[in-house]
Amino acid sequence: MPTLPYTLIKTDAQYYKYCNILEALVDSNKKTKAIQDEIELLELLIETYDNLHNTFDDLDPIELIKYLMQEHNMKAVDLATLLNVSEGLVSDMLKYKKGLSKETIRILSEKFKISQEALNKPYTLKPTPLIKIRTIKKRPAARKIARAL
Repeated sequence: MPTLPYTLIKTDAQYYKYCNILEALVDSNKKTKAIQDEIELLELLIETYDNLHNTFDDLDPIELIKYLMQEHNMKAVDLATLLNVSEGLVSDMLKYKKGLSKETIRILSEKFKISQEALNKPYTLKPTPLIKIRTIKKRPAARKIARAL
């Protein structure tokens, strides 16, 4: 009897191995029917393992994104490229200054193979400081001219 190429994931090492294989398949230019089936199978195995072993309930969406970035060796610039936004916007999101858009949640959910609900939980944004407007004082000469008119 032939050996199956994939089995249920039982260890973290096997999980990461399957994630790497899946990433390579998704990034490849050849998308035959057999490769599509292999991608679907790996996604199912990885999702099943995630559902059983990873609980992100205690993380707010930003902490979760930071964790996932660390796990995937991503930097803010990589996240900006993935989301097709500026590095400044990513910086503001990671510093709790800007919220996550629906599109951002969809892209991250798809990339990291997690539910959108994990990223769509409420969290507190930091208030943006008000900009102080400097008042311009009239110079004495300007007052004299104004009085003369």
